[in-house]
Amino acid sequence: MLKKITTAASVVLLSALAACSGGQSPAGAGGAITMGFAQVGAESGWRTANTKSVQEAAKAAGIELKFSDAQQKQENQLKAIRSYIQQKVSVIAFSPVVETGWDTVLLEAKRASIPVILTDRAIDSDDTSLYRTFLGSDFVEEGRKAADWLLANSQGQVNVVELQGTTGAAPAIDREKGFAEKIAARPDIKVVASQTGDFTRSGGKQVMEAFLKSTPKIDVVYAHNDDMGLGAIEAIKAAGKVPGKDIRIITVDAVRDGMQALANGEINFIVECNPLLGKQLMELTKKVLAGQQVPARVVTEEGTFTSEQARAALPTRQY
Repeated sequence: MLKKITTAASVVLLSALAACSGGQSPAGAGGAITMGFAQVGAESGWRTANTKSVQEAAKAAGIELKFSDAQQKQENQLKAIRSYIQQKVSVIAFSPVVETGWDTVLLEAKRASIPVILTDRAIDSDDTSLYRTFLGSDFVEEGRKAADWLLANSQGQVNVVELQGTTGAAPAIDREKGFAEKIAARPDIKVVASQTGDFTRSGGKQVMEAFLKSTPKIDVVYAHNDDMGLGAIEAIKAAGKVPGKDIRIITVDAVRDGMQALANGEINFIVECNPLLGKQLMELTKKVLAGQQVPARVVTEEGTFTSEQARAALPTRQY
């Protein structure tokens, strides 16, 4: 009897020691991994490709994926993240709709010992311990690349209208910042009108229609994503102008529809933003749960495209 009691006590003690050895979940020790992924929505071709990449990569990695679509509303993402915490998932990953307002819910995840990985979009928080890493693009650099092309391919007075992404979203803030930073070297390049099209094709069309009515002379459209640029093309054509010639267009993303418009000469230049983050996300997840050190930021490698380059790339384009 004494031997049985001693054995039982040893099991309890070992269990307690294991529970106190850094809070590693069973998944981190080689058990099943469950990921709660809170997606922004399905506002663009880029986002659709991004979702597909995450879903396919999770399946290939043997990770159970719990997926939610926030429909571009922060309150929906907050609700989804809290649901994942209640379900005690192994890890939470999400692309934040906007930069601010995440500290409280991410502190809840931290207290529940559930690591968080940011994908595609960063957050604005002084407490970097609330998430383990950020996987995504350098949006400021994307804005700079867009401006570099304009600087190299324009002379004299240039009136630019800017189709911004969702207000408060990291890519909208950063792509505007990078572009403005570069064109500051040329006082003759001016952003004469700027408004959000919410990253949607319909939003881009609607805003461009308003710009064409309110702004006498437009030389260039700078759209924060392809979909808004494609919407602008519709509005420009409806106004009897030729996109790519009468009004030049610069966009960010390089999804298939945008690349086709670029190949056709309706868009003049595209800065790439790679949506295929799924494989890297799953690799980071396994490292985090295994207790390995990961970089605070993992930046994806991306390029730029002219019309000629788009025609060459389209036959093998994955998105």
